[in-house]
Amino acid sequence: MTVNVSATPLDWAKKACDSLMETYKAGELPPAHRWHYHQGVFLCGMELLWATVKDDRYVNYIQEYVDDLVDEHGNLYFQRDELDAMQAGLLLFNLHERTGQEKYRIAAEKLRSLLLTINKTTEGGFWHKDKYPYQMWLDGLYMAGVFSLKYANVYGETGLRETVLHQERLMRKYMKDEATGLLYHAWDESRRMPWANPETGCSPEFWSRSLGWYGLALAQFMDLLPADHPGRAELAPVLGDFVEALIRYQDEESGLWYQVVDKGHLPDNWLETSGSCLFVYTIAKAVKLEVCSENAQAAAKKGYRGLIQVLQQDEQGRLILPDICIGTSAGDYENYVSRPKVNNDLHGVGALVMACVEMESLIND
Repeated sequence: MTVNVSATPLDWAKKACDSLMETYKAGELPPAHRWHYHQGVFLCGMELLWATVKDDRYVNYIQEYVDDLVDEHGNLYFQRDELDAMQAGLLLFNLHERTGQEKYRIAAEKLRSLLLTINKTTEGGFWHKDKYPYQMWLDGLYMAGVFSLKYANVYGETGLRETVLHQERLMRKYMKDEATGLLYHAWDESRRMPWANPETGCSPEFWSRSLGWYGLALAQFMDLLPADHPGRAELAPVLGDFVEALIRYQDEESGLWYQVVDKGHLPDNWLETSGSCLFVYTIAKAVKLEVCSENAQAAAKKGYRGLIQVLQQDEQGRLILPDICIGTSAGDYENYVSRPKVNNDLHGVGALVMACVEMESLIND
């Protein structure tokens, strides 16, 4: 479509949210009537937008989604054996504060309890899902970590902070590649998975969206840890170094990032938008936190403009974000580059909204 050069990042964020609100009733966001991180990521983006523009259409839509699944007693059905289930719980805190309804606190407590039963590695790292024994995935740091820190802040269980920091340290210890500064998608302590490196246990590739979840987690941890908490000082250089690694692999022409981040030279690799959105958000946050180099702001702006250039619209004028990789497990290079691309997958649109909200104050500097 012809890009509206006068549109602000917040205009694009509103356009993205309004387009999906016109398409789906809240409870019918796909997968319909399920407590799921796809809806959670999109609605967390919407909540960031609401916090900025204060249009209650957005927070009311979020509440409609939650109320479709959480009954008056705080009961909800969720997968009790995977970290992914916790992510949509991020929506409960603001609803509890705004309404005072105990059902939201009770539901949050149920989700927090998942950490008491999910299995762990020998060093206390949460398995990403119980059906993936002894495996930690980058995705899980965001899915459970941000919820845990919010829970600690709101309900006073401060011990969760060290739990979250321990998970990040384990990922850095076992999954970070010192040569690139990037982290592998997954790590299998048991070395049993076909993709696991027999020496390190790591999966063989740097997948865009998994790195995006990691960056999103780091950035939001910095906001959620108390100003005097030593974890903030620990994570600041981690986030800064990670952002520098991302910038090294940004595509010069498009400003976006490839599905397999470090292999943009291969002909079957492709520019993936959800990971690119998460990277723009992460870099923009790092700029504001002043933990990265001076070239980071230019990289964030370049990535943002690249995203706006690829946006499309349908016959009704609704926004379309293309080239989003569908949900993906760890695997080899062929696994990632052969994954289907879809339009408006919710975790892609949610990441776009987050990136746009975060870029609003940077783009006009």
